[in-house]
Amino acid sequence: MNNNIKHLLIMMVAVLIMSSCHKIEVTPNSLYTEDVFPKTDAEFQSVMGTIYTSLRGHYSLAYWFAQELSSDEAILPVYGGNWFDGQGYIQLHRHDWNKDHGWITTVWNDANSIAGLCNQTMYIFKNAPEGESKNTAMAELKTLRAYAYWELLDMFGNVPLDTIYPSPGVQAKATRAEVYNFVVSELKSALPFLKTTTGSATYGKVTAWMANALLAKTYLNAEVYSGAAKYNECIAACDAIISSGNFAVEPRTSYLSQFYPTNGPSFKEFIFAIPYDPSTSNGYLYHARYDLNRNLGIKYRYSGSTPGSYSFNQIILNLTTGNGLINARPSGPRATLSSFYNSYFKTDAGDIRRDQWLVGNQFWSDGSPMMVRTTKKGYDQFYTGADGGDAYTYQLYIDSIISARQTLASIDLGNDEIAWNMGIRNIKFLPDANSSSRNQSNDAPIFRYSDILLMKAEAILRGGAATSGHTPLSLVNMVRSNRTTSPAWTSVTLDDLYAERAREFTWECWRRNDMIRFGKYENAYGFKNNADSYRRIFPIPTQAMNTNPKLVQNPGY
Repeated sequence: MNNNIKHLLIMMVAVLIMSSCHKIEVTPNSLYTEDVFPKTDAEFQSVMGTIYTSLRGHYSLAYWFAQELSSDEAILPVYGGNWFDGQGYIQLHRHDWNKDHGWITTVWNDANSIAGLCNQTMYIFKNAPEGESKNTAMAELKTLRAYAYWELLDMFGNVPLDTIYPSPGVQAKATRAEVYNFVVSELKSALPFLKTTTGSATYGKVTAWMANALLAKTYLNAEVYSGAAKYNECIAACDAIISSGNFAVEPRTSYLSQFYPTNGPSFKEFIFAIPYDPSTSNGYLYHARYDLNRNLGIKYRYSGSTPGSYSFNQIILNLTTGNGLINARPSGPRATLSSFYNSYFKTDAGDIRRDQWLVGNQFWSDGSPMMVRTTKKGYDQFYTGADGGDAYTYQLYIDSIISARQTLASIDLGNDEIAWNMGIRNIKFLPDANSSSRNQSNDAPIFRYSDILLMKAEAILRGGAATSGHTPLSLVNMVRSNRTTSPAWTSVTLDDLYAERAREFTWECWRRNDMIRFGKYENAYGFKNNADSYRRIFPIPTQAMNTNPKLVQNPGY
């Protein structure tokens, strides 16, 4: 295909996408001839790029907030009114969101949009020449659509199954069991046609291993989704990946670096990851903006922060220039609850996963203390002395305790140094020192090999049949032997496994899913004491209800 024809096809895809948003019916079939249909893998991939771009923009913002802030793993408080944002973040923490919640609406729209893009692209491909490239592309689209519907299944339960393009009109909700069956069926039908190669050529793209990982995750949660356990099926999907020999648990020495800005296809643990690159895309991996304490911009080179040409150990607030010094400050509103950290990370000094956290006194790379210069009133807004404007210097200390010093109802910590330094920070996705924007180049793994091993261990513990000589204990120790210098476990329970998953997959969007499956989602933690079980699924957004009169709101909302 020559470049002009290729560009024409991509433009047609864009027209279809924009038209569908405005409910305009188009009949693109008449626009095509045999010469403009994709024929090679590269040509099919060029048309599917929009779907991967949509997934990239969705995953690390709206999806992350919905999955992690509604769990006991992360909290985004208010700082003197900053980050109140209509209570969107604190409602997720307190489990008192409603059907007009902004991030929940965005997640719904994103997932449905990805499914719709897959439908449209399948329609474009249906008359392409038959062959292996077309079969693979169609299987890849079915898998991406299954992933979108898996998200909807997991978060919203009963949702419309809209799989036809052009759409025949608004659809009624399918039952959660029907959506579950659809996801499983689509993945199983796609598997024989998906690529099995690994490495740079298929990195960030759907493969048979990604489909098996999603299938295993769906089966592991089958009792939640459909009421029927499918643990043997989960084990079989895990075994397909394990027996391939294509993947391995990353060693302790490189566990953290697989999440750094330099990560990518060289890491044998990644089964499916979303690539981010601020120099070539408008991806939205902003973890440093949210997670990095705002006084640590210079140390971690946040968004172009530089320490200047001289040695210093004091951060002067609001200073932006001086001998090359640029003190760009991240927002730093996102933190971890002390109960989460203390439960899973505090005791094992030999666990490399402890090193993803920032807590306590902070130091420069040479070991000297990080000093911050402000005023007495700037340090503590409730200081009442007449000398509140006098200079005050302190060593940066990240407090594990989060206290609503200003307003309890809104979890408002205040707007001073004490407030902004509250809450343990996570830097698993290390700030990108080479990025001149808030965006980062850290790729975000969705499925990792360690998850396959722990899913298989859990499925056996829950009643599945052991295979290949594996036991829950041997599988868990395969992971732990690459994470900690502590002795191997001699026994394992479901509660042990739940804790190990917390340590292994922090900040990777699996905590809500795990809490629900383990029956922990209604527990009290942090500022949350709402035990409503119906909040295991989110409400259908008001916007969607207004658009589709056939929808019925989820119970409780």
